[in-house]
Amino acid sequence: MHAAGLDIGSRYVYVGLEDGSVRSFETFTSSLVSLKDYLLENKVITVAMEATGVYWYVLYDILVEAGLDVWLVDGRETRQVPGRKTDVKDCQWIQQLHSHGLLRRCYVSAGQVKELRSYQRLREDHLRTMSMHIQHMQKALIEMNIRLPEVLSQVHGKSGLAMITAILGGERDREALVALCDKSLRQNKKEELLKALEGHYTEYGLFALHQAYQGFMFYKHQMQDCDYRMEAVLKEINNDRNLPPGVESGVRKAIRHNKPKIEELGKHLLKIFEGRDATRIPGITDYNWLQLYSELGADLSKWPTEKQFASWTGLASGQDNSGKRKKSRSKGKPAVGQLFKEMAHGLLNSKYIGLGAFAKRLRGRKGPAIAIKATARKIAIQYWRLMVKGSDYVEKGVEAYEQIIKQQKNKQLQRLALELNVQLIHV
Repeated sequence: MHAAGLDIGSRYVYVGLEDGSVRSFETFTSSLVSLKDYLLENKVITVAMEATGVYWYVLYDILVEAGLDVWLVDGRETRQVPGRKTDVKDCQWIQQLHSHGLLRRCYVSAGQVKELRSYQRLREDHLRTMSMHIQHMQKALIEMNIRLPEVLSQVHGKSGLAMITAILGGERDREALVALCDKSLRQNKKEELLKALEGHYTEYGLFALHQAYQGFMFYKHQMQDCDYRMEAVLKEINNDRNLPPGVESGVRKAIRHNKPKIEELGKHLLKIFEGRDATRIPGITDYNWLQLYSELGADLSKWPTEKQFASWTGLASGQDNSGKRKKSRSKGKPAVGQLFKEMAHGLLNSKYIGLGAFAKRLRGRKGPAIAIKATARKIAIQYWRLMVKGSDYVEKGVEAYEQIIKQQKNKQLQRLALELNVQLIHV
């Protein structure tokens, strides 16, 4: 009882009440405050609204501050009957579903975790744009037949940027350009670099290279600004916290790409999670861990079981069965699920990790997409167990995993021999 449903748009918010009445409010701040007062006047206790883009952000905060129980719900769960969709009917339908308890609440970050998530997501946006400018630099170099992308693993690495900066500064001597590279590159790839730098310079090619380089450096500085903000938030969170006795940050797992410039990142995270170290799980580095914390927070007990957590991340297929037809329904692509998939992708070529051996074995049978999703689910479950149960996960390596596979094959062979009345002889 006393439930309301909101349909949020770019210009208007439609409010459906228990008695079926509907009223609209503009999306200006003063109108949203009037909407809050309207709900309180009508003795509304709980409100449901769809997660529509970014339109719900401010209204959600206003209603929560007013003491209302606000439910943010997935729009796929509030679909109206086809052919009857209007904003008025949508808010009435949301109100009806909510009043009968047929909606599920979405997880919404709060406080400093919400602020950290905003900086983290903004950093990822800058990173995607920066990668586009890297491709533009590669294209400009190839147009002038400067074949650095074929010789260097990363054009935007230290040696590559040093040579590009010198080229834009007017340097054309190949020996001088190679001298700017790292010592190991000069020893192993000097001849290739000299051949790659024998290009055909053009005015439009240099202009395109200069534009791409400036764009790359701009977004690199933007990422650093996000890092400074995230570091400040982490310091505020850990202002009165210390590492648990016997826990040391020590040497942390290497972050290969796009490492954030945050001092003692691992130590900050260990303080927040009271000594539970997620980097013990294969595929997770301090940077991955920071991303998970910004999306999930530190308390994972809001998901009662590991299966519910895996389902929420989108790594467990939904059921869509009818009679003899059995299908799996996609649950979308939640941001957290994509993070776990990135971790799993890095384990596909691992030689000494059990989860990597599992992923490679499954890839041969089912393909890479299913292998990555299944491995990501295993990582997600281990993460939930570590943070909720507190049980340390120790990677036993590929040998332990292969031993388990041998035991399973041995059981299958014995079962088959029993069925065929055949005696097995161990050689």
